[in-house]
Amino acid sequence: MTPLLILVGAYLAGSVPFGLIVARLAKGIDIREHGSKNIGATNVTRVLGAKWGVLCFVLDVLKGAMPVLLPNVLLTADDPNRTHWQVAAGLLAILGHMFPIWLGFHGGKGVATALGVVVMLANPISTVITFGMFITCFTVTRIVSISSIGSAATFAVSQMCVLWPQPFREKTWSVAAFSLAVPTLIIVKHRSNIARLLRGKEPRFGSKPPKDKNSDEDPAPPSSHNG
Repeated sequence: MTPLLILVGAYLAGSVPFGLIVARLAKGIDIREHGSKNIGATNVTRVLGAKWGVLCFVLDVLKGAMPVLLPNVLLTADDPNRTHWQVAAGLLAILGHMFPIWLGFHGGKGVATALGVVVMLANPISTVITFGMFITCFTVTRIVSISSIGSAATFAVSQMCVLWPQPFREKTWSVAAFSLAVPTLIIVKHRSNIARLLRGKEPRFGSKPPKDKNSDEDPAPPSSHNG
């Protein structure tokens, strides 16, 4: 029963659509009908301004970090699988953000939520390298999607280097699997951004979002926008 509580609790925490909630409370709008139509912090910043974007970012990071603590509360300190359950909780929180049940499984890209999980679980060296890559890419390009994709790939490589030569040994196999699976998910969720990058139409941070029919970043179907 305890593992089920951890997994369900983590998914439900991650599925809270803070971008949608913040936009509703701040401006009375459905963020899925504005900008890139994504519920993440980048679009909230673009549509509502930096103050609300930062709030959304912090909340999305926290909903990734907090579920990782669930196994610490529900399992004993000497449980040999506690680390694996922490990884599972982090993964479910990210999946909750990407595929929230409340929005017809159409959520965000998972970058901020993944950051919260990474801070709690990953090797600090990998975390610093990944953050440095994001800052470098963003400084050079001013494009959030390139920065997110680049930092996701960097995280996977740096984690494998840190865990080498036996990344999938008994105590670390779940961390290693997480370090490969989550970056892959994040990159796949950026497929519409990649298409725009290839067409030279991906907007830089602070510019207006694209207006073409492919501007939606995995929006919910129209029927789920009601109410």
